[in-house]
Amino acid sequence: MSPSSSESAASAAQRADRARGALYGLAIGDALGMPTQLLSRPQIVERWGPLLTGFEPAPPGHPIAAGLPAGAVTDDTEQAVLLARLLLAGPVEPRELAAALVAWERDMAARGSLDLLGPSTRRAVDAVLAGTPPQEAGIGGDTNGAAMRVTPVGVLRPADDLAALVGAVHAVSLVTHNTSVALAGAAAVAAAVSTGIDGGGTADATRAAVAAATLGARRGHWVAGADVAARIRWAAGLAAGLPAAEAAARIYALVGTSLATQESVPAAFAVLSAVPEDPWRACLLAASLGGDCDTIAAMAGAVAGACHGVAAFPPHAVAVIDAHGFGLAELADSLLARRS
Repeated sequence: MSPSSSESAASAAQRADRARGALYGLAIGDALGMPTQLLSRPQIVERWGPLLTGFEPAPPGHPIAAGLPAGAVTDDTEQAVLLARLLLAGPVEPRELAAALVAWERDMAARGSLDLLGPSTRRAVDAVLAGTPPQEAGIGGDTNGAAMRVTPVGVLRPADDLAALVGAVHAVSLVTHNTSVALAGAAAVAAAVSTGIDGGGTADATRAAVAAATLGARRGHWVAGADVAARIRWAAGLAAGLPAAEAAARIYALVGTSLATQESVPAAFAVLSAVPEDPWRACLLAASLGGDCDTIAAMAGAVAGACHGVAAFPPHAVAVIDAHGFGLAELADSLLARRS
């Protein structure tokens, strides 16, 4: 094999590892944040200490996750897998996505889960089923549901044509989150994942996120909300170089950890700025924040995994996710094979 062929093979192997890292990172972060979601930072510290150390079962009486075992995932992973499978089947039609989300929720309810569609998605899906055109159904969707499930688009689309990537994000998000704020957040996550797959580090991914959020904010229906691109840049600077526990306190108090896109997406990039070189520790930090920390950890894990590869996560964490049977490695490989 010639040197150029060896370099191509190595590059292909690295990209495959990073594509898998994005999907596994999302699921690992989600599973770590499952028991801590909707709890306050003080509640988390009192029960588990300043930072989680691994997968934990949901505590008794948890408002959504009570009874779930350690390593269980939430809607973040479930909906990302749903979207990945739709993308592999061809262009995603808005009504098709709405119908798939309804079917997914029915299945979750049949399994006894309380982790169902989020507020923006629920309103939009109901509107589509009632006859509202898909382009209008998502005009009130400003929460982070689009950003939480968008990672497969980042695997499928390269970031060298940022406008095309943001357009792809808009196409798969508009039925539920057709607003400037939500699209800015989803575009940021997808661009960061895509940049990582092409060899970028977390700083490169964050710069791409800022650029993509700027483009995403020009799409959809305008809604009042802070500038996502500016808040990503600010939040990353706020947490850079801080010890993990101090970073968690600052992110929780100043950036915010609610399901609002302009809080949770910048919070994920703040986590990456505090822990840029260790995806597992980044997920543990994100899952320890409180609030919508399963989603924040899923987004941070997806970007960190894309920047460092699945091999950067502990083997036991990968095994925990494999036990769910999602076939993430195969999904990542299939998406990457169609990357264009």
